[in-house]
Amino acid sequence: MQCKALRDSAAEIQKFDVAYFMASVDSIEDNTKFAAEHNAGFPILSDPGKKTAEAYGVMHPMGFTNRWTYYIDKEGVVQKIDKEVDVKNAGKDLARILGELGFPSK
Repeated sequence: MQCKALRDSAAEIQKFDVAYFMASVDSIEDNTKFAAEHNAGFPILSDPGKKTAEAYGVMHPMGFTNRWTYYIDKEGVVQKIDKEVDVKNAGKDLARILGELGFPSK
């Protein structure tokens, strides 16, 4: 559902000069299949070793990842961490928050 929301809001998100992607602890093969099935127009990164997920603090003790969005500027500074992601509205929320944070437009 989150993938679909990002896909469906691509035009709004791409008004900003940003790169966006999803990250998953699933395998490259699983993520490639998932991206194709859902027509994702953005990368889905794979972290099957869970090292990046652990470094970003998104691993839940039950073994799955929390759906958090990190807003990182071009200097690498985290401007916001959204820990209350609504998967149905993730794309619209992403575009809105990019604007609120003052990320540059194209």
